[in-house]
Amino acid sequence: MQVVANEKAMKTPEQTAGGTLAHLAEIRARIVQAARDCDRAPEDVTLVCVSKTFGAEDIKPVLEAGERVFGENKVQEALGKWRELKKLYADVELHLIGPLQTNKAREAVEFFDVIETLDRSHLAAVLAKEIARSGRHPKLYAQVNTGAEPQKAGVLPQEADQFIASCRNDHGLEISGLMCIPPFDEQASPHFALLGQIAKRNGIPILSMGMSADFELAIQQGATHVRVGTAIFGKR
Repeated sequence: MQVVANEKAMKTPEQTAGGTLAHLAEIRARIVQAARDCDRAPEDVTLVCVSKTFGAEDIKPVLEAGERVFGENKVQEALGKWRELKKLYADVELHLIGPLQTNKAREAVEFFDVIETLDRSHLAAVLAKEIARSGRHPKLYAQVNTGAEPQKAGVLPQEADQFIASCRNDHGLEISGLMCIPPFDEQASPHFALLGQIAKRNGIPILSMGMSADFELAIQQGATHVRVGTAIFGKR
């Protein structure tokens, strides 16, 4: 006799709805504490729940708990699960936090509320065209490769000012924020500080930085948005 385990039975305790909600409560509390520790208002820090690779059944408990800001890495994956979820939760703010190919720019502009990974002039030109065509204006963040890692997307720090100016002046784009992913084998704080310096001299108010392992450090350095996935949903 063959026994087929259902999907829920195969999940670890931390991946059940109860485990996810317990983790979410812990992350919320840690954000509040980190903000207060550096004399910041907790409400000035937005939690972006990174739901990439997780299905609608994993996301719904977090939506029911009141979270409305979510991050996805891939356009097609997001379309597959969020079309229906957005019908049920119309006030969701969906962030694209993975690299964006120009051939996916039209769908990204039409579907996402925030695109965090603007990192090259050609992409800026394509996004400007799609924004003009569609009439939708997702917020745009420039991604900065603070560690100058060759395998990682993002404009180099020394080129960031010129890139931001080009986006604004040549393509008519409003750059609302900056995003970075520090090297995993280096102290994150200097990278967060660097991103903050670039933002300050360019008059950019939003800093998307800090993930599951280092979001408290990011809050200390002025993060307005922290992207947390594994610490909420469990391992992928």
